[in-house]
Amino acid sequence: MLDDIDRRLLRVWQDDPGLSVADLASRCSLTTGKAGRRIESLRAAGYVERVEAVIDWQALGYHVQVSLRVTLDKTEARAFDEFIDAARLVPEVLEIQTFLGRVDVRLLVIAQDLPHYQTLYRAQILTLPHIADIESLMTIAQVKSQEALPI
Repeated sequence: MLDDIDRRLLRVWQDDPGLSVADLASRCSLTTGKAGRRIESLRAAGYVERVEAVIDWQALGYHVQVSLRVTLDKTEARAFDEFIDAARLVPEVLEIQTFLGRVDVRLLVIAQDLPHYQTLYRAQILTLPHIADIESLMTIAQVKSQEALPI
């Protein structure tokens, strides 16, 4: 169970994951040793999966974002597994989510521009196995994107 000190550490670390243990300890009014032990304990307990850099893919020239809703041919026993395994190999697929309901899978795909998306769609997306239906939703504006949790 998390206590107030753990929550404070996670809030501060989440806001600035590049902080050293000493800086994190200072901002949380803890000793470096105590902060380090708490961080290791939080990691060991599975509260912290990893610390990573979030790259702005638009700054790298990817200006098109499309959400694809895919319905699979479920007459094939391995349709989900084979589709997901193949979709993971497409570098421009940033997210893969599965659902219960009419839509089986959602892919978040990025492309540099519309011609790049069209090439990607025809050459790599439409060739994924077991697609029965696919719907494309192009992002016009991202209203909210938040990685931080309300701790």
